[in-house]
Amino acid sequence: MTGTSFPEGTTPAPARPVVKRTARAILLDGDDLILIKRTKPGVDPYWITPGGGVEPTDATVVEALHREVDEELGAKITDVVPCFVDTVEHIAGGGVTGVKVQHFFVCRLESMDPSLRHGPEVDEPCGEYEIVRVPFSRVGIAAVHLVPLSLRHYLDGNIEGVRAMHAHDLG
Repeated sequence: MTGTSFPEGTTPAPARPVVKRTARAILLDGDDLILIKRTKPGVDPYWITPGGGVEPTDATVVEALHREVDEELGAKITDVVPCFVDTVEHIAGGGVTGVKVQHFFVCRLESMDPSLRHGPEVDEPCGEYEIVRVPFSRVGIAAVHLVPLSLRHYLDGNIEGVRAMHAHDLG
């Protein structure tokens, strides 16, 4: 088959432009998952994975991940493996509409010194950024309001699979 046919009178939806990319860590330390509890005035607390936007100065998405983890946690990571991608509608600066693609990587904590945290989250915080550990289990994930919801659902169904991404025989 050389092409794709569509029912008469229909056309494929145009591709949505990617207006933002992020790199986020599903950061494991033994049996714990390291998260950031976000508390903002007037908003219920929620938990996020460490990470953030890919900057023009980042050579790769993985480089952005290392930079973000260093800024937000004062941490170094190892065994970085692509794990999950989330795509959501997004309006970028200047009102440009498209999608935000969030790249999630499972990785291990090598070291962490919160006194080395730096960057906008530390220098000019909007609310609080508290480093927390939760058990990397269905019960641990369910105990917090982890966002995005798609990640929470993915982890709930794939705890064992995510751990297996660090199997010694994976190659």
